[in-house]
Amino acid sequence: MNPKRYLPILQWLPQYGRATLTSDLLAAVIVTIMLIPQSLAYAMLAGLPPEVGLYASIAPLVVYAVFGTSRTLAVGPVAVVSLMTAAAVGQVAPQGTPEYLGAALVLALMSGLILTLMGVARLGFLANFLSHPVISGFITASGLIIAASQAKHVLGVEASGHNLLELVGSLVANLGGVNAPTLLIGVSVLVFLYAARRWLKPGLLGLGMPDRPADMLTKAAPILAVAVTTLATWALGLDARGVAVVGSVPAGLPPLTLPGVELDLWRELFMAALLISIIGFVESVSVGQTLAAKRRQRIDPDQELVGLGTSNIAASFTGGMPVTGGFARSVVNFDAGAETPAAGAFTAVGIAVAALLLTPLIAYLPIATLAATIIVAVLSLVDIGAVKRTWDYSRSDFAAMLATIVVTLGHGVESGILVGVGLSLALHLYRTSRPHSAVVGRVPGSEHFRNVQRHAVETDERLVILRVDESLYFANARYLEDTVMEIAARQPGLRHLVLACQAVNVIDASALESLEAINARLKDSAVSLHLAEVKGPVMDRLHNTEFCHELTGKVFLSTYDAWRALHEEGVSPSAGKACPEAHLASGK
Repeated sequence: MNPKRYLPILQWLPQYGRATLTSDLLAAVIVTIMLIPQSLAYAMLAGLPPEVGLYASIAPLVVYAVFGTSRTLAVGPVAVVSLMTAAAVGQVAPQGTPEYLGAALVLALMSGLILTLMGVARLGFLANFLSHPVISGFITASGLIIAASQAKHVLGVEASGHNLLELVGSLVANLGGVNAPTLLIGVSVLVFLYAARRWLKPGLLGLGMPDRPADMLTKAAPILAVAVTTLATWALGLDARGVAVVGSVPAGLPPLTLPGVELDLWRELFMAALLISIIGFVESVSVGQTLAAKRRQRIDPDQELVGLGTSNIAASFTGGMPVTGGFARSVVNFDAGAETPAAGAFTAVGIAVAALLLTPLIAYLPIATLAATIIVAVLSLVDIGAVKRTWDYSRSDFAAMLATIVVTLGHGVESGILVGVGLSLALHLYRTSRPHSAVVGRVPGSEHFRNVQRHAVETDERLVILRVDESLYFANARYLEDTVMEIAARQPGLRHLVLACQAVNVIDASALESLEAINARLKDSAVSLHLAEVKGPVMDRLHNTEFCHELTGKVFLSTYDAWRALHEEGVSPSAGKACPEAHLASGK
């Protein structure tokens, strides 16, 4: 057993040097500055005390540095997972109670165990069942819900709801109670953060500042917003005028916590934990793979499951909340020059120092500032243009995407993702149940074969070559039968039918029975069935089957060999081989 496979830290730690340390420390300082307000904001979004966000940004980062494979992924609370946490935990306990916090710890533990077990079982491929349109639709809808849920803090009113319709209705009903100072703070921060994202970096570059410092200052804009609004609230006594503030935050390192073991609670939270695990993993791996490719590195999805799983387990035992790899902070970590996961561990040290020493300074931090920070961050994830692009390219993918958006907005995050996944799987089964196939003919003077309906090709009324463009399994086996028999019925002079199998990677038991039925029915019609370009692994499985012994025709190494043997005069059919030996001739 190679320990480096299960402990990726052993891959980079032996080569760790002074230059790498300098790069990682610089990146850690920058990400720490960015992560402090984000951690507070996302804890608030999850309905948890603000310090929980800080706690969730300490131990998980250290654990990921040991077990994670991405050199630049920054783990911690993220918007979508925080929203899903609030939706799940809010169904089992009232917000602000010890039971609510306890349920969040259980959710983090369950998510961690699910991810870790999936990683040990090497089930990273399961994330592929979430199509990109579904993920894009879910994130877009979640971004809108998150923004709407934070609007109450910008307005200084009470509002509640589990979906967009409820939230908007509640906001409209309470508009008469808007708090003017809160609104001024919230709108000012929104405008400042939006302007900073759009114009600050170009302005700094125009003044002659190098690209990297300009980029870092732009990404650190939320820190300035936090500092200015906190100071203004304290100096002007705005908390006495109705401006909601974070209040006293206990100073200290994360406490050791023990998640509850009540079976009823675990049952209630299981589905939410599973969805949080999958969504978090997909987001994390997408970011990790994108950043790794830029440096010609790679990540191991299965080991990433273990890294994220153990990070969540660490969060559950240190007073945290569910975490995953965040897009924004990971990009900042990458741009800041992080070389190894040690940058994340150094960031954890920075957050720990903040939790110990800086919490008294945020007592007057307006909640409206944190809400504005969340709104600006999540609206950057809303991609309305993707809806149109998906519509233009694929109506079926658009249907899954639209259903995900509509159900998420109208019913909630869990229902939205379940509907999206269900539709994705249903569409996949529908598409593969009707596999594309084409009767092909020979391009004159060549060994190439193309669709007879698209190209001017040579054909033979005694011979049909049917190219099958999909693996054969239970969902499409009957469709292949119908297609072959339809061809045989409309071509009375047919004597040979060749299945060109270059796109067939699997033939399952149901498809094998269909091939046996096709062979028997063609035999009754005096038509021989042949195979061409069968891949080695497929031929190996067919080798000792009854189908091989009963096959009326031959197995050819190439479609051209089949054409020459069955069409051209003077060429012996021995160009193909009988099925029992075919795996030797088809070892592709």
